[in-house]
Amino acid sequence: MKYVHVGINVTNLEASIEFYQKVFGVQPVKTKVDYAKFLLDEPRLNFTLNVQDEVKGNQVNHFGFQVETPQEIHSHKSRLEKEGFFARQEMDTTCCYAVQDKFWVTDPDGNEWEFFYTKSDSEVHKGEDSVGPNEKLPVDNACC
Repeated sequence: MKYVHVGINVTNLEASIEFYQKVFGVQPVKTKVDYAKFLLDEPRLNFTLNVQDEVKGNQVNHFGFQVETPQEIHSHKSRLEKEGFFARQEMDTTCCYAVQDKFWVTDPDGNEWEFFYTKSDSEVHKGEDSVGPNEKLPVDNACC
């Protein structure tokens, strides 16, 4: 496969280009009045922005980048905070049947981007932690 392709709808092309330039660390390879295209080598991603008059809600759950080391999480988080983003972090959290370090940033149209490092597998999905032999304790479901 040459590239994975993701195309999202945006309402403000300039703000979205600025956001994604900072998140991806590269300039778009093509920009038109109603469109922009980013090509990333790592990961191999063809990512396009398509202008719409209105974007209602988040039509996807979230997007994300899985990194190979815990140091990469801290490096990306520091880099994006220096760009002015608030990074909501979840360190040593159980999510999607895995123990992970992660943080999140949100684009101008409300799409969430997760950067995460998987430490180990887990038998527990976030949303239920065992508190007794037959009891479940509900917890925040925002992870995945």
